[in-house]
Amino acid sequence: MTLAAQTPTQMRRSAVQHEVAGHEFLTFTLGKEEYGIDILKVQELRGYDNVTQIANAPDFLKGVVNLRGVITPIIDMRIKFKLDASSYDQFTVVVILHLGQRTVGMVVDGVSDVITLSSQQIKPAPEMGTVLNTDYLIGLGTLDDRMLILLDIDKLMSSDEIGLIDKLAAS
Repeated sequence: MTLAAQTPTQMRRSAVQHEVAGHEFLTFTLGKEEYGIDILKVQELRGYDNVTQIANAPDFLKGVVNLRGVITPIIDMRIKFKLDASSYDQFTVVVILHLGQRTVGMVVDGVSDVITLSSQQIKPAPEMGTVLNTDYLIGLGTLDDRMLILLDIDKLMSSDEIGLIDKLAAS
């Protein structure tokens, strides 16, 4: 496909793929799928603790925790991605993300490892049209027989829903 034939979304993804090639990704699981996020966005990994629930919050917002003086929203990614209901056990992990001026916790089923992907290992995410919003996908990473869904965590966590979480946490 020539550059002129690419849509703006395809051009942005291509630029992001080139930009992230050679970067390290933290890989984690949700259900049967494996995902990857830029390791530089990860502040720390924690076990799942009790959270303070916020009234009228969206389902995916489990609540907030006080993380060394910072009120941190905790988002259950299984609920956010409309996957099967989750159960919290000793393998459940909260990935604490540092996104600009914001700290957010992301509940995942488990953390696998940290990997480095070359540009040849990152394939563009398929276009889904208007059926599914895939703006937060960087692409698909291939590593041996593994397929990783690479997320642009800044885009995913800077949606209107996260703005709502900020308002709820501030009240």
